[in-house]
Amino acid sequence: MGERTLNQPLSGNTMPRFGGPATMMRLPTREGAAGLDAAFVGVPLDIGTSNRPGARLGPRQIRDESRMLRPYNMATRAAPFDSLQVADIGDVPINTFDLKKSVDIIHDAYREIVSHGCRPLTLGGDHTLALPVLRAMADRYGPVGVVHVDAHADINDQMFGERIAHGTPFRRAVEEGLLDPQRVVQIGLRGTGYAADDFDWSREQGFRVVPAEACWYRSLTPLMAEVREQLGAGPVYISFDIDGIDPAFAPGTGTAEIAGLTAPQAVEIVRGCQGLDVIGGDLVEVAPPYDPSGNTALLGANLLYEMLCVLPGVTYRD
Repeated sequence: MGERTLNQPLSGNTMPRFGGPATMMRLPTREGAAGLDAAFVGVPLDIGTSNRPGARLGPRQIRDESRMLRPYNMATRAAPFDSLQVADIGDVPINTFDLKKSVDIIHDAYREIVSHGCRPLTLGGDHTLALPVLRAMADRYGPVGVVHVDAHADINDQMFGERIAHGTPFRRAVEEGLLDPQRVVQIGLRGTGYAADDFDWSREQGFRVVPAEACWYRSLTPLMAEVREQLGAGPVYISFDIDGIDPAFAPGTGTAEIAGLTAPQAVEIVRGCQGLDVIGGDLVEVAPPYDPSGNTALLGANLLYEMLCVLPGVTYRD
């Protein structure tokens, strides 16, 4: 068998960056995940939101703002396209009018993706999608560890009487046995709550909770060294809500909270996952109607690229 030809992002020297296909990083498209090591997948869902909608438009805007991304990571020396076969496999065709049906559709789609050994990187979409994705991950890997970046713990028991919404996925994931609670870290939690003990449920399950206040004025590189030690050798999923970042950097989201993480801290968190067995990740809650400059989607696109750079099997160039 000859050496396989790996997909490459379309170069800005071949086609101007304002032209060409509107795919993630201007990568080739594929119908499915067969033969891929990693795939970018859109989930244009926002019927699980509780405040401002608009995240259904996130995947398209993230793809558009990814057009400036180039193949090589100049800071970490990661060269993902030198060793991984990567493509954009399009969007999951959710049911616009039925959240529960959409959850089942997403679960089935991701079960198919991971059946090929492909590691999905998801362009959201609201955070409800984490539940069906984690179901698919647990189907293949068993209970997984999670690095969860968010302003909110997303552990509500119900919202308006509904047990599935963007504020409930991690409680449902614990109840369904999808997570290894001793290998879950939540970073960036902050804001006001309904009760003084709102974040304590996470701690009671065994999660490590790192509130935003513990991150102020500091590099998060030392924290991530501790996280790598805690999570160890098992499978790890990255779930990154863009509202974990301060709205000064990421205003285009549905449930913004002040005094959050900075853009450099966000990059430190994802880069700090290098060496873990990262089985996939998501970047959720980008809402373009509140993002007139495109900066929120631009940050989201870069964080998804950084997730690609920490997947197992990525080549690092000297």
